[in-house]
Amino acid sequence: MKALIAWWDLTGSGHDAESLRDFVRTEAGNWERIPGLLLKTWVSDPEHHRWGAVMIWESEEAARAADLPRSAAELIGGPCVFREWFEVEALVEGAHGLPALGGLGPALEAAG
Repeated sequence: MKALIAWWDLTGSGHDAESLRDFVRTEAGNWERIPGLLLKTWVSDPEHHRWGAVMIWESEEAARAADLPRSAAELIGGPCVFREWFEVEALVEGAHGLPALGGLGPALEAAG
């Protein structure tokens, strides 16, 4: 398994985590059908004007072969400032009382 971590510096872009929530609401469902994608998590750091994603893939080959939905780069106005692949050494889902992990987070909870 491979993890891809990507983020943007939103300084001067006219966007922040809150303004990008509509983008996530619109695009999140499109990611559910991507072959080889195990998990996508959108993340933000409002204090440092960063926003991005962590994706867990079956393999880097699966990720590169995937027909991906619209990129946030179009909306933000430029490429991410950090994009790196990592080996996934282990995955663990902790004990929690939630029925599922999908649909969580401010961007998606507001849509429900």
